[in-house]
Amino acid sequence: MTNGKAGNMAITVETLMSLNEDALDQLFNRSAEYLDFMDIVAEIVETVRKVGDKAVWDYTKKFDDVNIDQIEVDRYEIESAREMVDSEILKHLELAHKNILAYHLRQKEREFWMDEITDGIVLGQKRVPISSAGAYVPAGYPSTALMTVTPAKVAGVPQIVVATPPRRDGSIDPLLLVAADMAGADRIFKVGGAQAIGALSCGTETVPKVSKIVGPGNVYVTAAKIYVRSKGYCEIDFPAGPSEILILADAGANADWIIADMRAQEEHDKMAVSLLLTTSERIASEVSTAIDSSQSRIFLINTLKEGIEFINRYAPEHLEILTEDPLKILEEITSAGSIFLGGYSPVAAGDYASGTNHALPTAGYGRVFSGLSLDSFMKTMSIQMLTKRGLERIKDATVALARYEGFDEHARSIIARFSTEE
Repeated sequence: MTNGKAGNMAITVETLMSLNEDALDQLFNRSAEYLDFMDIVAEIVETVRKVGDKAVWDYTKKFDDVNIDQIEVDRYEIESAREMVDSEILKHLELAHKNILAYHLRQKEREFWMDEITDGIVLGQKRVPISSAGAYVPAGYPSTALMTVTPAKVAGVPQIVVATPPRRDGSIDPLLLVAADMAGADRIFKVGGAQAIGALSCGTETVPKVSKIVGPGNVYVTAAKIYVRSKGYCEIDFPAGPSEILILADAGANADWIIADMRAQEEHDKMAVSLLLTTSERIASEVSTAIDSSQSRIFLINTLKEGIEFINRYAPEHLEILTEDPLKILEEITSAGSIFLGGYSPVAAGDYASGTNHALPTAGYGRVFSGLSLDSFMKTMSIQMLTKRGLERIKDATVALARYEGFDEHARSIIARFSTEE
């Protein structure tokens, strides 16, 4: 029996093949909405850059209606928060952290290697953490504190800073503070929105400038992240705006579970998107009577292959594959933030405690960006060490290619090493 909503209006079931290219483009090119907020966030960021802490205080009062005595959370507040947290929820937080930590430790690669690829030519690679990271954590989301800070800590980032909006009384959610501290944050600041991105990217008297900002946020936060990257103030992970789920289901899927997962998506905010692609008219009909969000759509597809082609163009933040053989479908997926295989792998599991990271690219950015991981906090340096014999082996090729491109001095720098005896 399908778990429907009393008195709701069913959404229309559409046929995917009936959409023309313009309609498909509207679905695929949904990142343009951030451009509408660029002028607003640019003014905020630039004011914070020029004015510093006072701008942060003023914007916090203007947008959050909060007067904060101090921007930075002190150690006493963190210890007090730990005392406020119920022991049962703390136990659950610790389990989530344990799994998130284990997952990101698995991502560790050889941090240093040097191998002789041919006689006289030794090549290598050295991976080191970035110097500092700023994690943006939306208000009241301790899970995001775990997701953003834990991989930075595993990577070995020397300074990890958290920015999160204060509550009306100027405090921070106690479980969020405990989570950030548990994951390894060095400093925590009571600032949210575009002003937080401005403070982290440019620095103020109190907030340190960081090398990279990570973490999800609303359209203003995401637009601000895009802006500061475009200005060269700071690197970012990826644009992470309103949440998305796309579910691919065949006739064997459980309609009640699909409804539950789409409703879970609706909880985020009114801009959260839920899409269902299914080969089953029965499932499409049952789900349509239980979902009424204006941001939800249901498409009938003729084949799973048709659905796969759509998915790879759409690049959803979250992809659930509820088919007879999800692993077979997985082989064909090339664009998605995070993938959930089978009925017992709902998005909510990854949001909190399975261990994978829930900070993911949205709005189609999954076509070119990956979700948050250890790599987000690492940089790689290439290494080469050649003997005279090794350089001689590539001398002719290097000189010829340099001259072809018009770089005669490059060629001479090679020849010089063989024109006189050492």
